[in-house]
This record gives sequence, structure tokens and C-alpha cells, in this order.
Amino acid sequence: MDISVIIVNYNTKEATSECIESCLDEGSGYKIEVIVVDNGSSDGSIEYLKRLYGDKGAKVIIKANKNNEGFSKGVNVGLGNSKGKYKYLLNSDTKVEKGVFKKLVAYASSHQDVGVLGTKLILPDGTVQKSCFNFPSVKNAFEEFWIGKEKKYSSFFSRETAGVDAVVGASFFITPGCFEKVGLFDERYFMYFEDLDYCRRVKKAGFNVVYFPEATVFHYHGLSGKDIVGGSNQWRRLFPSSKIFNGFLKHYLLNVVIWSGQKARSIMSKI
Repeated sequence: MDISVIIVNYNTKEATSECIESCLDEGSGYKIEVIVVDNGSSDGSIEYLKRLYGDKGAKVIIKANKNNEGFSKGVNVGLGNSKGKYKYLLNSDTKVEKGVFKKLVAYASSHQDVGVLGTKLILPDGTVQKSCFNFPSVKNAFEEFWIGKEKKYSSFFSRETAGVDAVVGASFFITPGCFEKVGLFDERYFMYFEDLDYCRRVKKAGFNVVYFPEATVFHYHGLSGKDIVGGSNQWRRLFPSSKIFNGFLKHYLLNVVIWSGQKARSIMSKI
């Protein structure tokens, strides 16, 4: 098995089906398996997906969790059941462009120091999603929100292939050597920061994280998490994950620096 594609589904059966179809029709000729992990959906996802893909045999594997225990746990169920040399995590609200697998494998196989590849993500309006991150630090937060230096704390993208601290988990290609050393996701993260945490562990293991815009994936951003968190309630998942990733004190210090910097710049702009 060349590639295991892992998709966590939660009440997005139609979008998940489109993502599966894009993988099956990708065209590179690799032997792939698509593992869909349903996180306790209430929209009939299991029945819907089994009806569509029940005759696909080993190509499409559907795993069902009784409850929604978070993205990281869902991913780990998929990883634990995967047989592919490469592990490719895709959000349920994505569709891969033809030839993506060939491009990712070619780059990864010729760059043995790479642990994770992130692709270019195209949003519904045709713009490129900012999907790269520097690891959060008080210094970076101060430089962006007080001094005004761009791409220090907030997400960004590059027009060329580049090494970065982290990429978002919506399109997250893990190489075999990296997976052997780093392993599964940290299940303390229900949602948010699990991708940054994994990238941090990748770098600690001696591998690089690379943003690879030559490979394109379409992302209907936010659809995969709309029934879990939304709008003004997003902080209910974001803050606990931030505290785990940054630590209690750093979490609050970062928020003070960001909030005060935004306020100060807002005041200065009115003077």
C-alpha cells in the first residue's frame, strides 16, 4: 500500500463523499486506501457512506466512533488502521487536484529530511488560504501586534516551497520515517493546535516541515467543524488547546500582548 488517506467525518457526509471521490479519481496510479473515521455523526453519515462505498472493498474503509471524542482521536483511529507507506490527512471539506499524490511522493522521496508536507489550499473564492505558522512566542506576538511586522504570529502562505514551523492539518502529508519516530497525534487536543503540536514534535525528532505549493487542494474552509464549534463560541475549543500547547502562563501572556497591541494600534490609528 502506497498511501493511506485519512478523513475524519462529523456530520459532513456529502462533503466527505466528494473528498473521497477526488482521491479515488486523483489519477497518479498509486495504490491507495481511504480511511474514513466517523466521529459519532447524527446525520446518517455511516449509512450514507457505506451505501456509496460498500462495494469498494479495501479502497474505502469506514470506521465508526460511537461519540465525538475530538479530531486527534479520530485521526489516531485512522492512523492505527492504516497500511500505507505515506499517511495523508485530509479534512472532510477538501478535494484534491489531479496529480497531487504524485507530486507529494516525488518531493518527499527526494528529500529524506522532510517529515510533513503541507499543500497549497485554495478557498471557495479562489484565494490562497494562509496555512503556515511560526510557533507562537511572546516575541513574535509583540513584533506583529505592537510593531506591525507581518507573518510573525498570524498565519501566512508562501509562493514558493519553503521550510516553515507548522502547516495546518487540513492537508497534512506524513513521511514514513517521520511517522515511525513521531507516531500518533496527542489526544489531549480535542480540536485546534493538534497540527502545531505534531509539527513541533516533528522538528524535535529532527525532520523538517515544508509548505509545498506545487500541490493544490481545494478547501471549503470551516465546513468540517461547523457543527462542533462556531462563531463566537470558537474560543471554547481554542483556549483549552492553547493552554495545553503553550502552557498556562504563556497562554495568558500571549493573549495580553495580542489584545493590548490591537488596542494600542487602534487608538493610534484614530489620533
